[in-house]
Amino acid sequence: MSDKFKPGDEVEWNSHGGTARGKVIRKLESPIRIKNHEVAASPENPEYLVESRRGGRAAHKEEALRRPSERSGERG
Repeated sequence: MSDKFKPGDEVEWNSHGGTARGKVIRKLESPIRIKNHEVAASPENPEYLVESRRGGRAAHKEEALRRPSERSGERG
């Protein structure tokens, strides 16, 4: 898996409320707990810690993230 995203990169992802936007905080390569959820990240299965524009943090796999499109709304 490539390092498609770097800390500070703007990204968007699908959330239960639509499209969320935020920024990459860091790449995770070891298990971590976020909001009482165990993220099973590893070097073979990395995830990205992202922070939404509203301040919430979550972990997402690379394939769930994308560069913001010009047509997406300001959610997050």
